[in-house]
Amino acid sequence: MGQYLFSAVLATAVAERRFPAGFKFGVASSSYQIEGGWNASDKGESIWDRFVHTTPEAIVDGSNGDVACDSYHRWREDVQLLENLNVDFYRFSISWPRVLPTGFPNRLSEHGARYYGDLIDALLERGIEPVVTMYHWELPQTLQDLGGWANPLIADWFADYARVLFDLYGDRVQTWLTINEPLICDFGYDGIFAPGLQSAGRGSYLCSKYMLLAHARAYRLYEREYKPKYGGTVSLVNQVYWLEPQTEQDAELTELVRDISIGRYAHAVFSAEGGWPPALERYIAQKSAEEGEPRSRLPAFTQEEIELIRGSSDMFAINHYATAAVSAAAPDATYGVFAVEGVAELGAAVAPRPEWPPTASDWFTLYPEGFRGALLYLKQQYGDVEFFVTENGYAGSDDPLDDEPRVQYHRDYLAQVLLAMEEDGVRVAGYSAWSLMDSYEWMTGYQASMGLHHVDFSSPDRTRTPRRSAHYYAQVARTHDIDVDYSFHEGDNKL
Repeated sequence: MGQYLFSAVLATAVAERRFPAGFKFGVASSSYQIEGGWNASDKGESIWDRFVHTTPEAIVDGSNGDVACDSYHRWREDVQLLENLNVDFYRFSISWPRVLPTGFPNRLSEHGARYYGDLIDALLERGIEPVVTMYHWELPQTLQDLGGWANPLIADWFADYARVLFDLYGDRVQTWLTINEPLICDFGYDGIFAPGLQSAGRGSYLCSKYMLLAHARAYRLYEREYKPKYGGTVSLVNQVYWLEPQTEQDAELTELVRDISIGRYAHAVFSAEGGWPPALERYIAQKSAEEGEPRSRLPAFTQEEIELIRGSSDMFAINHYATAAVSAAAPDATYGVFAVEGVAELGAAVAPRPEWPPTASDWFTLYPEGFRGALLYLKQQYGDVEFFVTENGYAGSDDPLDDEPRVQYHRDYLAQVLLAMEEDGVRVAGYSAWSLMDSYEWMTGYQASMGLHHVDFSSPDRTRTPRRSAHYYAQVARTHDIDVDYSFHEGDNKL
């Protein structure tokens, strides 16, 4: 996304609540959530295909992404939506088994390769930059059958997959995101998300290590063979829940929870020393010994692995939605959704404060100031890195089209990004709204609407209609002014 030099121009922009020239606005999506076409052509089966077909009860409404928004067939409509939004970039993901049906490069799907190539070309023709995520949780089931993210060989398998993508699209894609939210290790190994395994605190830690190694192998491959030709950037995407102590007495515990939810992935890449956060590594080693384990359940890095991973990112790509407060857990505590980030391991309770307004999803409440807090903390921890907001969005609205709460959400959270840039000197290059349109929201199925566009999932055409928030965001992207005047009339497709 390039470096941004701060100046007096930025101070003026903030006073006007206007982002500076050079700041980029975009929207995001992911392949399983919008594409459908789950078995179209020669596409291979993914772990999500297997999970939703064999355990539909794991999804709130029993639904699946077999058709979703049908973007596999309706991608041209999506490109038109993007053009109407005036965005600078579109962040989308590639389905690993759609391109490599066996999971390995021995067999390339011509149909899958052409699908993403056509999408990239159409974006570029309209002046929209493709920002490509290589892995947004769609592991080929063939690789899961071999151990998936708990198999150390997956770092090589992922690098092989990355090479295929770099060869296919490297001449047209300048921004690559390797793995979206490695915290999926917790969800996937706590039985909540695909592959639905029960190995929290063991399998989840193996997954954490090998995802970091897979990312680093892909990064070093690009750095060595493709960056000299194309000059692009490669980064890992971190989900950052901002965490605050419930009381002053909870400050030390809060730091440990930050280590397991943020530092578990960021420290290895962005810190000066690399590896696991030292306090977390000591804690789990001690706890493992007390449990009679012969070694820590958090697998150690070799020095060679530490060097491979350290510095393997060209910017800090951040997804942010929620803030929570940390306190010591009662003996009979129930942990809720935040348990999947390992807080039960630490004896912590993590929950939103009661005064923070709720959304339609029980996993996050509204606290815009937490976004600024997260950005400042990351700068203090890892230095003057450049940030790129790869996801930020709002779940639900009472009205299907007049979603004023989503407009206010983006206005409030963008204001906090501006404050972080001006008051705290945080360098932020761009912002992605989640999401382009309503889509399959994992365990909540189609119950949580998060799109700037409403999708009629009862229609075979999966009709897309811009919401109030689409009209607002289109003008923000055009003017960079978060207080911009805009018009909205229900049913008006002209933004």
